[in-house]
Amino acid sequence: MAMWQAFKEFMVFLRREKKWWLLPVVAVLLLLGAIIVFSSSSALAPFMYPFM
Repeated sequence: MAMWQAFKEFMVFLRREKKWWLLPVVAVLLLLGAIIVFSSSSALAPFMYPFM
């Protein structure tokens, strides 16, 4: 529940302050975080190390 509240507050901030350029930055950071978390416990982990 708190995660959705934070997401809604972030969207209100973007709309109010007209900082739409932050949306792709946050999306890329979340994607990179997910790749790191999910690949660290898989067979792809040795191949990911050169990119980190």
